[in-house]
Amino acid sequence: MKTLELTVNGKKIQAPQGTRVSTLLNIEDLSYSSNPIVAAKVNGMLVSLQESIEGNATIEPVHLISPLGKRVYRKTLCFLLCYATALIAPERSLIIGHSLGDGYYFRYRNGEKPDIERLRAVMTEAIEEALPVEIVELTQDEALAYSSSHGLRETVELLKTINASSYRFARLGDCFEMYYEPMLASVKTLELWELREYQDGMLLRYPQSRNPHALMPFQDNPLLFSVFRENKDYARILGVGSVGDLNSKVLSGEIGKTVLLSEALQRRRISDISRAIKAKGSVKVIFIAGPSSSGKTTFSLRLSDELRVDGFSPIKISLDDYYLPSSEVPVDEDGEKDYEVLEALNLPLLREQLTALINGEEVHLAEFSFKEKKTLFRKESVRLSEGTVLVIEGIHGLNPNLIPQLKEEETFRIYISALTVVNLDTRSRISTTDNRILRRMVRDYRTRGFDAVETLSRWPSVERGEKNHIFPFQNNAHVMLNSSLEYEMGVLKTYAIPLLRSVGKENGDVYATAQRLIDELEFFNPISPEFVPADSLLREFIGGSVYGAI
Repeated sequence: MKTLELTVNGKKIQAPQGTRVSTLLNIEDLSYSSNPIVAAKVNGMLVSLQESIEGNATIEPVHLISPLGKRVYRKTLCFLLCYATALIAPERSLIIGHSLGDGYYFRYRNGEKPDIERLRAVMTEAIEEALPVEIVELTQDEALAYSSSHGLRETVELLKTINASSYRFARLGDCFEMYYEPMLASVKTLELWELREYQDGMLLRYPQSRNPHALMPFQDNPLLFSVFRENKDYARILGVGSVGDLNSKVLSGEIGKTVLLSEALQRRRISDISRAIKAKGSVKVIFIAGPSSSGKTTFSLRLSDELRVDGFSPIKISLDDYYLPSSEVPVDEDGEKDYEVLEALNLPLLREQLTALINGEEVHLAEFSFKEKKTLFRKESVRLSEGTVLVIEGIHGLNPNLIPQLKEEETFRIYISALTVVNLDTRSRISTTDNRILRRMVRDYRTRGFDAVETLSRWPSVERGEKNHIFPFQNNAHVMLNSSLEYEMGVLKTYAIPLLRSVGKENGDVYATAQRLIDELEFFNPISPEFVPADSLLREFIGGSVYGAI
């Protein structure tokens, strides 16, 4: 047997070829409270502890309480719920829905009521017995036979469009699911979770990053859930609920029609929002807020077009034009300029100008020069007249402390985010965060010259800002809009994969994330950007927008 030269956690050792990662890292304590090793980076790639080492490698442990470790934990927790369902209700098909706060929403395909108590009991028993999660190889015929017999329609469709000779599956007891990313070696570590009934399904909750040692009190988000449900209905209209469905549209030549129908559904939703604003009757200020890469800019322009059709004269304002000079921007705990906080804006100027406009006065709106790092003013003045509305776009748009003196009847608040509704297969979702990262990476490279490393490295800071300054206020919105388009990952693939492949092993966790995103995108058949309309929200990221450089 060949002897390998390995570097394990900084120490050089020799070991037989085929040695498991768990053996090399000497895994003993799997309890949650000990912050155990839950995976490893092998030559920079994130792998499960069950993997065998076949060549010379550098191996680094990944602990539970880390960005990569938490992802491994959550993925395995979802698999455990699938296992419990397969054990107590094998005739039912469990479908993963979407993330909702600190949990994942699941439902049964035919709407059966979940037996929460029995599911909890089976999950708890599996944890107590420390059942192992294995990685196995199934042939094409074996994978199709299992997926078909267990009602995994979306998985079957994906397998048919990939058409490989064999596939890797995870196995827990007699339950199998396609293996996309690392899972725990044993469910023993899954000590902190909650399963509760929610709407017509259930919510599987996990600990949040800000408090990894306890579950936070449950906070419902019915508005966000309603948007997901609405877009699942749209996906059914399109016949695109999973990657396999989308790939089939590409292979059949129907993708052009699918793109147009997807865009038409989103256009109707924007039109509905405009009519809701008109129906309110007293709106003078429209606020638009959402996390990074939601498409706020294009949405504000498209909404303005719809408002004109409905008889309004919109004036667009970006909160980015009200930044303080760099020298006055607050610093964060690391001593860096924090442009994400409300206090980074020139609030007195913003409030003064909006109050003046609402009072019928003439105003020269601010226009921040990022080149000169100071506030300038537009040459042309504006004044509110009959039918004029202000359309204000920016990350703090839903914060009640932005313009506290505005009357409720004069405002309309909109939350926008890219909420992915297309699943990888029956039991595996595509993170909405992944969708936004890909959008931002493509746009950053095109408009700012940033490489993938820079975008991916900045992302944790972006997420911290969103959790503190955007997500807490999303339920202040009158309406929410999902800016994600069912087909867009197929288009982004062409732009994103070359950028992701430029990320090297020396970039640590960023490399592991880049490789995971590449693996995810490889499941999509590419879709030509020629199908994307010029006014699409997606054009904000890939370029070619009818609205120009945005």
